[in-house]
This record gives sequence, structure tokens and C-alpha cells, in this order.
Amino acid sequence: MIDMVRGLVGVASPFLAPMWNVISVVAVSALVYFAIYRLACMGVATFIQNFFPIPSLVKFGKWAVVTGATDGIGKAYVQELARKGLNVVLISRSKDKLEKVAKEIENEFRVETKIIDVDFTETTIYERIRKELDGLEIGILVNNVGMSYPYPELLLDIPNGDRRCMDLINCNTTSMVMMSRMLMPQMEQRQNGLVINISSISGLCGVPLLTVYAATKSFVETFSTSLEYEYKERGILVHLAIPGYVATAMSGVREPTIYVPSATDFVRGDLRSIGWLNRTGGYWFHNLTVMLIDGGKYFLPQTMKSIMWYFLHPSRMKVLNRQNKKLKGT
Repeated sequence: MIDMVRGLVGVASPFLAPMWNVISVVAVSALVYFAIYRLACMGVATFIQNFFPIPSLVKFGKWAVVTGATDGIGKAYVQELARKGLNVVLISRSKDKLEKVAKEIENEFRVETKIIDVDFTETTIYERIRKELDGLEIGILVNNVGMSYPYPELLLDIPNGDRRCMDLINCNTTSMVMMSRMLMPQMEQRQNGLVINISSISGLCGVPLLTVYAATKSFVETFSTSLEYEYKERGILVHLAIPGYVATAMSGVREPTIYVPSATDFVRGDLRSIGWLNRTGGYWFHNLTVMLIDGGKYFLPQTMKSIMWYFLHPSRMKVLNRQNKKLKGT
């Protein structure tokens, strides 16, 4: 039998060789085309986000709703939406922070604000939010609220793991679904509205040591791209932002750099792309990272996970070593 197979292969090889040459040329050509196409898309996105004006946003409605509105990216969206003339509903956990930011916005931009203090790790909050928003013409929803791990860790070793995992799921995914279902009906009725969902580069591929966080952000991408297709003919824009590191308290990066934008720079870049791009990194380096990960996860999936582990594992060990020193000192 083996001799027969060898004989058949030997007979067929003169005919297979040209075919394999053709396949190789087609495969290489496809890879080159893919790379050029993605580079061109990244260049266009970066040009839009640096040089285009932020479009008129009041056309969507009088009010915008921003979740996770008191810090970082969420606060920057509140400021830029108010700058464009929208009244803003700020929803976050801390009433003191909400009152402070709302007062700043009213004084600086002369718009109306409304605050709702709720904890998005809870699932019983949505009826209260619905009542608080009743009667407002809401044209824009920014699903920004989110949380991550206290530090990179293995799934089974996450401190207070059961609670933390449920909080991550409720805060990062349940909130997005429930707020969208709550506010999109009036947008659909008017045939006009904008939903901005904030994901993360962590959601583009598996991220060891941030397994649950990355999975919730992967959900955001799938949810957003599906929702965009469902409602694009009904007057609702669904826009997905995929930031990398932004200089915020959550990221732990204190000062912006050429690779890490401030929250304001990221949000301005993202808002400039409204109506032009449905999926974007929001900033030139994020666009580049999204492009590389999109390609890498298909052609080098295990390598991408190894890279993530390489960057996160030292942070994990630093925290664990610090904890061990404290235990030895007590």
C-alpha cells in the first residue's frame, strides 16, 4: 500500500508542482494586498482623526447620556459633547464626583446636566435609570463604563474571584446591552441616533492574565458590529472605539506621550470619525495596533498570546512579590 501511494505521488508530482507555484503566488499576492489595504485604511482613519472637524452632534438630539462619566475617557466625552452644545446626563457610581463634574460642565459650556448615581456592577439599577431619563430626547449614548482586574492574574487566582468576575461581566457587558435596549427605541422611532461603544485592544485577541476582561471587551466588538448591521437602515449609527493605552487612572499611565494620548485627544480624534468610520482605534498609534493585531490573530494567533503574556507577566510578578514582602514583614 505504501509503495502504491509513493508511486501515485511520484506520477502526480510533475502536475502538482505548477499548481503549488500558482497557489504560492496567489497566497503571497493576497497577503500583500491585505497589508496594503489595511495600511491605506489606517492612513485614511488617522487623517480623518487629525484633520477633520468634529461633526455637528446636536442633530442627533438634545441630550447625550454617558456612562462612567466622572473620570478619564468618560469625562472627556462629557466635555466634548457639551462643547458641541448637547445637554448631558452623567451616570456613574460616586455622587460627589458626579456633582463636581456636572457643575464644571454647566459653568464652562452653559448646558444642562443631569446626574444619576448607580453602580453598574449591580443588575437592579435599570428601572431607576429608565425613570430618571423619562421625557428626555436622547440622541447620543456613550457606553463607556468599565472595569478591569486589580492587576494581571490567572483566572483561578484573582482576588475575591467570583465577585470580581461577576462585576466585570455586569459592568462591561450587561450595562451596554441594557442601556442600548433602554435608549435605542426612541432613536429608532425618530430614525436618528448615535451609539458609541468603548471596547479595548484587549478584546481583539485572547489576553492571558486578563482573561475575563479581554473576553468582555471581545463581546463589545461582536455586539457593536452586529448591532450596527441591524440598525444601519433605521437611522441609528453604532460606532465602535477600540482604544489602547490612554493616560487615565484606569490605565495607570499618568502622562500622555506620542504613543499614549490624553483622554481629551483620544475622544476628539474619535468624534472626528463619526459618520466616516464605524470601527476605529481613535488615535494613530491605536489604529496601527488594531491593524497589527487584526492581522496577527489570524496568521500568528499563538504568537499574539505569547506577546500579551510577555508584557503582562512582569506586572503580575511585581505585585505578587510586593504582597509576599508585606506578608513576611507582618
